[in-house]
Amino acid sequence: MYVRGRSLMVTILSTPAGRTNQHLISSLWNFHGNSQRLGLWVKILTRRFIALLTSTFSSYALYQAFQDPIQGLYTDDASLPLGQGLGLRQEYKFGLYSYCAYVNGSAGSCSNHTVASRFEPYSAITADMLQNYSQYSDYIFVDTTFKNSSYLGYNSHVAYYFLLFGTLFAFLSLLTGVLRHTFLFFISAALAILSTIFILIGAAIWTSLVKKAEGVNTLQISSGVPDGISMSYGTGIYLSWAAFACLAASIVPYLISCCTYRG
Repeated sequence: MYVRGRSLMVTILSTPAGRTNQHLISSLWNFHGNSQRLGLWVKILTRRFIALLTSTFSSYALYQAFQDPIQGLYTDDASLPLGQGLGLRQEYKFGLYSYCAYVNGSAGSCSNHTVASRFEPYSAITADMLQNYSQYSDYIFVDTTFKNSSYLGYNSHVAYYFLLFGTLFAFLSLLTGVLRHTFLFFISAALAILSTIFILIGAAIWTSLVKKAEGVNTLQISSGVPDGISMSYGTGIYLSWAAFACLAASIVPYLISCCTYRG
């Protein structure tokens, strides 16, 4: 089943759907032709959803908390809409523009794309539960960062704009660097520095948010009974740091060019 939704990760350039990452990097190398522009950008915009955070709820502790099996907590129908109290999914993945939920490894659906989508994992999962189960969950996760949608949502909103402006600065740096002129090389270097700083801040904020949300992994609802939730870094976090490293590596060649080029 095809899962709807494209999520823009941290980046710089986009490729047509189906084009490989290796092809992209090779094209950049051939386009620039020398080390002065090596390692500018890694950007992936494909038909696959790229997650900043992955969370698993297949062993949610409400099953252990009740003596009798509970009905209606989960759904195995991947076609049902999200946020309608129709059942919890096994896995949730959150990106910059939307989130997706899966009933197994591949079958699932995604929320609508929203610019600067807020990262609110607790609100997302409880919106899929029946009201009585969400009330029990409120008690289990009280005073946790995972439940603090205001904190997570605001900071992820801020991080989005750092990543967005970092991407725009990177694109402008690429354009000005193509034109061989000393002043334009200086502009490219300045834009690359700004881009690096913005991407660094955005990646750091997201890394911090995911790390704090991971605190739910060790939460116990009673002695020896874990909450059964597992949260971890998604591919998008690693891509954001890779983009930062590539941007940082591009600064020195640009600075050398603007100081030595005599065109």
